[in-house]
Amino acid sequence: MTKRRKPTQGLTKKDDRLFTLEVCIISGPMTEEFVKKNKVISRTIQIRGTQTLEVFHCAMFGALGREDEHMYEFQVGGKGPADPKAKKYVLPMAMDAPFAEKEPAGDITRTAIGSLGLKVGDAFGYWFDFGDDWWHQINVVAIEDKPPRGVLPRVTKRIGESPPQYIDLDQE
Repeated sequence: MTKRRKPTQGLTKKDDRLFTLEVCIISGPMTEEFVKKNKVISRTIQIRGTQTLEVFHCAMFGALGREDEHMYEFQVGGKGPADPKAKKYVLPMAMDAPFAEKEPAGDITRTAIGSLGLKVGDAFGYWFDFGDDWWHQINVVAIEDKPPRGVLPRVTKRIGESPPQYIDLDQE
């Protein structure tokens, strides 16, 4: 006789909390003049815990005025962006990348924000465009039990102008 599995066994509780995340550009190809005018460049984004890192990337992409898609990854659990000890969440095509120094922790299309074990005050990294190296720090500002009605993710605050994705070398 085979043992019957309980209906709840193996199921993961959905985390439908509201996460408020502040995305700060900490480095990238920007002119000195742009940096002087925009000492802080950040976007605050609210997102449901059930939404994926891919959905969060798309929200940041739009909020920062980006035009061209590039490779990117999230780095969670280290001491800031580019920490080799951080868990890396990558695009599906990079899951089996032979050049990776260690196996990725997860696929951004399948990893929900709420599954990352984030707490208020935590910070994690986001690296966009592996050639131009746009580095971001993401700060967990708030976590609330119930998301509001309406479309999420959404940008709730903008500080600084969005930098051009590519520097116009003729303008310098």
